[in-house]
Amino acid sequence: MKSSPPLFTLKFLYYVIFTTKMMLHMLCLASNSALHPIILVPGSGGNILEARLTPNYKASTLICKLYPGRLQKDKDGWYRIWFDPSVVLAPYTKCFAERMMLYYDPVSDDYFNAPGVETRVPHFGSTQSLLYLDPNLKSLSTYMAPLVESLEEIGYIDSKTLFGAPYDFRYGLAPENHTCHTGSKYLQDLKDLIENASALNGGKPVIILSHSLGGLYVHQLLLRNTPSWRQKFIKHFIALSTPWGGTVQEMLTFASGYTLGVPLVKPLLIREEQRSSESNLWLMPCPKIFGHFKPLVITPNANYTAKDIPKFLDDIGFSQGVHPYRTRILPMVDRLRAPEVPVTCIIGSGIDTIETLFYDAKGFDKQPSSIIWGDGDGTVNLLSLLAAQAEWMNESNQPLEIINIKGVSHTSVLSDRGSLDQIIRVVSDVNSHSFELANSLVEMKPELETTK
Repeated sequence: MKSSPPLFTLKFLYYVIFTTKMMLHMLCLASNSALHPIILVPGSGGNILEARLTPNYKASTLICKLYPGRLQKDKDGWYRIWFDPSVVLAPYTKCFAERMMLYYDPVSDDYFNAPGVETRVPHFGSTQSLLYLDPNLKSLSTYMAPLVESLEEIGYIDSKTLFGAPYDFRYGLAPENHTCHTGSKYLQDLKDLIENASALNGGKPVIILSHSLGGLYVHQLLLRNTPSWRQKFIKHFIALSTPWGGTVQEMLTFASGYTLGVPLVKPLLIREEQRSSESNLWLMPCPKIFGHFKPLVITPNANYTAKDIPKFLDDIGFSQGVHPYRTRILPMVDRLRAPEVPVTCIIGSGIDTIETLFYDAKGFDKQPSSIIWGDGDGTVNLLSLLAAQAEWMNESNQPLEIINIKGVSHTSVLSDRGSLDQIIRVVSDVNSHSFELANSLVEMKPELETTK
């Protein structure tokens, strides 16, 4: 007849089992195999952009002809056009603006760089160009560095489980029956990156984490691929500060120029370049979200609602924007379709955000005479930030979570401690099923043999 194991032996056995289980669990948490890969998609101006001048470039001034100097360019002539602090100085602001200009060609129905200017986006696939807009001025140009550091703290590794998808943020997208070479190529590159990241991580579907304009790109990518592709490759979509319905601030940008608070820069020096941006046109207030009746811009001669944007563009002297707006932008934003993947929107609110602009008889070459401020994140109106909730809340196939953090601005959502904690919580929750699976593999419930 067998005797029962001594109490000390039982305690020791349980201790070994418990310790082994915890060690395996911690290894799983830190292991690449336990994490769904993450793709970071930045917002407008959220990554480095490089340029090169060809013999076809015709400088408007002697300064622009000489700038940038030899020391600022690599051996092939490429230099960082965004972001370079010299842009705040008026002579260089002019050079910057003329090189960042886009031109819409109604014959080919597409946008192109200024003649003689080539651009490229460095480090696609890595987070390198998303961390700081100027690597030499990290403290003044921090962008996604705090977010990336927080993800690395829970085990993510650049180019292995964590990837960046920078792009030329001046360009936008268009309906599928329109030519959109640069934007369409980016969507294909992003799709390829998603599939490659998944393959590199054992076929796990990815988490896409976007900021601002990047969320609109991701949304279009999801809508333009099949449900089976989304189910296979997309685990979760985390959208930070996404302007689902555009923003009233864009009307200020088009009317008078907007410097984002950068000192010394004169708005009119960059207005033409800002108007030329295809993505800026995409960010105009959407009529479906902002309605047909509330005036967004008020002048002595006319009021403009979201449905009046074509007339607004004409009246501010940018009639060349009317056709692409009507044919390329409106068809994309007439309905905010659900992507049918799990979505978490993290937004800020409680910060003064432009709601209505007033211009006096001096016209649009001056900044607004007064502004009515409303709720939002300082850049995007709360109405637009919450548009996904309003449109998708009754969609049965659309899991949706909205996290509203009071006092967090459009860009501080990437660095605020409370915001980062929420992002990490969501990422950890998404990964938790992998942790639970790992736990189940090491679950041990020994049955101790006893005798009567």
